[in-house]
Amino acid sequence: MGRRQRLISNSILRAIFRAKPIENDAEARPGFFARVLAFFTFFQLALTRYRASLFKKLRNEQWQIEEEEYTESFRSSSQGKRTDLIAAGDLGYSGSTFFTTPNSKYLVKSLPRHFEQSFFRQRLLEPYVEHMEFNKDSLLVRITDLLYSPTATIGSALGFAPSHHIVMENILYGKTSCSKHQQDQWETYDLKPNDYFYPERDVAGGALAPQSVKDRLIDEFPDKIRVTIDQKEELVAQLSRDSKILRNNNAVDYSLFLVRYPADINGVPPPPGRGSSWRTGITSRDGRWIYRAIVLDFFWAKDAFQAQTLTGLVKLFNALKWGKNHGPMSITTTSEEYRQRFLGMIDNMVEVPDSAGRPAGEIRSPTPRTVEEV
Repeated sequence: MGRRQRLISNSILRAIFRAKPIENDAEARPGFFARVLAFFTFFQLALTRYRASLFKKLRNEQWQIEEEEYTESFRSSSQGKRTDLIAAGDLGYSGSTFFTTPNSKYLVKSLPRHFEQSFFRQRLLEPYVEHMEFNKDSLLVRITDLLYSPTATIGSALGFAPSHHIVMENILYGKTSCSKHQQDQWETYDLKPNDYFYPERDVAGGALAPQSVKDRLIDEFPDKIRVTIDQKEELVAQLSRDSKILRNNNAVDYSLFLVRYPADINGVPPPPGRGSSWRTGITSRDGRWIYRAIVLDFFWAKDAFQAQTLTGLVKLFNALKWGKNHGPMSITTTSEEYRQRFLGMIDNMVEVPDSAGRPAGEIRSPTPRTVEEV
């Protein structure tokens, strides 16, 4: 781990292990001289927990995560003391930094873009909490903490260190307990509807973007998820409920994070907290695979300034006839249209047997009316 990552890790750990969590912005805001000193911080920002009691209630009451076990996840089990988090590199397209806890139960992801931070804190957080309270099996990723810097700093302004981080469940938990050969058999897919306009891929045949960028742009699942009819209906119904609150809050560009690993790998522990079938693992009909799935990256609002700007650029691109006419990008479409394509992607991806026992990928469930009722 490099020096920058170690300093960011230290900032995160200090916030987690703070003896008395700060509950609101007024308490978190330090005095004048402390703010001046904090302003000249480059990497090791003074982070604190946002709405600490709210997230603790989610952890303990809704997800049944024992508090001491949660805190101890941030310590090294072998040394019994605070240690660095484990850097997981750049796992996404947004430029976020990632860490895992020493026991790999939790993932820490930075939110480097201001519109993502403000959207989650100011608009989505309350509906997210309410949804989690009434939907115990929700597949929206479980966000167990939000850490932030209550003061402005040079480091965050210049992009040296993120000012916001979310701590969330890691549904890859259990992979590190496998042998190296078994770990290589785990597969992950970050899935979004792939029929949107992606300039990196669709302009000039993709010649204007390096392959490294296109490889991270969008995943494709080269197979089908083979489960029973009941399991597909459960998945589609739950994702319908989850995507409904995202639509109601104008969120777009979220993705289904799909994990599969061979079913003959025995003794893989489930992710932390209260279990649900698609979170802990569904066995494929043929007995070959275990599937896990959650919804990630629901921090992009359709009415954000960035989305509106890109909408204008796409319209200009089409008006100037630079290549064929393209539809919207996944970040410029409407939240309802994105939801329908997202659910359609799931429907097409999941294969169930027909009444005669033959594979049938076109069984549609539930009907649109039922989707709105669930």
